[in-house]
Amino acid sequence: MVTKKIIMGSDHAGLSLKLKVIEHLNERGIEVVDVGTYTADSCSYPDYAIALCKKIQAGEAELGILVCGTGIGMSIAANKHNGIRAACCSDTFSARMTRMHNNANVLCFGERVVGAGLACDLADIFIDTEYLGGRHEARVQMLADIEAAN
Repeated sequence: MVTKKIIMGSDHAGLSLKLKVIEHLNERGIEVVDVGTYTADSCSYPDYAIALCKKIQAGEAELGILVCGTGIGMSIAANKHNGIRAACCSDTFSARMTRMHNNANVLCFGERVVGAGLACDLADIFIDTEYLGGRHEARVQMLADIEAAN
């Protein structure tokens, strides 16, 4: 296992799935810091992407998971932050490859897209997969260079 602590967040549309994934990760012995939301009241997904990304940028954890209706809005919001490489995944192959090749540090998925079983599998694979580095390092550095230039 790569990490023992991750940050999680969701909006109202991802709350139920987030809670199931948190329970699953806790059963694995992984500490989860939940940045909200905590109710089903309508809210804005960027608020929770911001809260999660700030914690990762501050070094409080290496990885995060964001859940909304589709995962798309969260991934867009998260990718606006320096040093964040968020990937919206709804299949296990993509979750594995984004860690191995892109050194993604935030996984996003949608409660309206994936069920609880798949969401837990995605989280496990994302957390347990290590970045390969090597030939992929130059491309990941290109992403950092794009951030720095913009």
